[in-house]
Amino acid sequence: MKIFHRKEKQKKMGTCIAAIQCAITAILLVSATVSSDDKSPIPADPSSLNKWFQDNVRPLADRKGTIDPALLAAEAKPRTIKVRKDGSGEFKTLKDAINSIPTGNKERVIVHIGPGEYIEKLKIERGKPFVTFLGSPGNMPTLSFDGTARQYGTVYSATLEAEADYFVAANIIIKNSAPRPQGQLKGEQAVALRISGDKSAFYNCRFIGFQDTLCDDKGRHLFKDCYIEGTVDYIFGSGKSLYLGTELRVIGDEKGNFITAHARNNEAEDTGFSFVHCKVDGTGTKRAYLGRAWQQRPRVVFSYTTMSSVVNPEGWSNNFHPERDHTALFGEYKCNGEGANPAARAQASKQLAPGQVAPFITLGFIEGSKWLLHPPN
Repeated sequence: MKIFHRKEKQKKMGTCIAAIQCAITAILLVSATVSSDDKSPIPADPSSLNKWFQDNVRPLADRKGTIDPALLAAEAKPRTIKVRKDGSGEFKTLKDAINSIPTGNKERVIVHIGPGEYIEKLKIERGKPFVTFLGSPGNMPTLSFDGTARQYGTVYSATLEAEADYFVAANIIIKNSAPRPQGQLKGEQAVALRISGDKSAFYNCRFIGFQDTLCDDKGRHLFKDCYIEGTVDYIFGSGKSLYLGTELRVIGDEKGNFITAHARNNEAEDTGFSFVHCKVDGTGTKRAYLGRAWQQRPRVVFSYTTMSSVVNPEGWSNNFHPERDHTALFGEYKCNGEGANPAARAQASKQLAPGQVAPFITLGFIEGSKWLLHPPN
């Protein structure tokens, strides 16, 4: 009897072990699928960037084993609502369209926006994920408002606050139309976009403002083929974002410019900005710093980026905190142009080796294989 029970026990254990092995194998297969996309390095040749993106952000049908289950379910039944200023859509204002989306939304809602300027202060609350703002690339709509920090507080001054996860925007202009700060009044900062939802993507969008144009607040984000302009700290926040093929336009300022101000205070914070195959240009000469150490441990990397003479030869600023020369990660890799000369770079700056830059030049930086999709046509 004891032998029988022992054999039965051994048989059950063998079954359990086999099941565990199968589960481990399945996990490894999924991991391999994810990592193969996420670890593919962005090519050095800019003409290969779009093909690389197509190869690594595959159609939804090919990725059902790796993509976030909630996103997969949401994309199964997308619906479109139209916003038209002339009244030919379901809504005339974006605010009404957003209000029509239920809290707890579980399906992709494509808000197709007609041409024209929509002067509205907008917020997509956290409970409304899976929203897409879609415009026409040939006649991009403009979302505009003139909120300032003095009225709302800096981050809440944004024309569009996107707090919900899985937000997508394509072919949209987002502008803060407040006057250019003159440094005479407190609270002149004016944000165009605050993005604080996780797993959000922007394709062929333009962000227009002066100081604090884009609040890349928190979460993982992609900006591809975009245009961002401003004066001081015009890309700031605690996000973890990949900027691909994006133009950073500096509006010259006599007091100098800072393009990025990344907020990170300790090594446990998995955040940072990575700019790959971007372009830094604008007005003014040798006035613009690529970034400043706004907080103790900022992490900003530029790779394969063309920099004009608008960039200050020092490149980076410790923000009058010399101790941050040793805690900031301000990196560059194979950049070019007059503003990319490493000879006079600040102490906080690093010219990265291939192994050091590798994590910053893949979709794995934002775990893109789990959630990135191409925008709807």
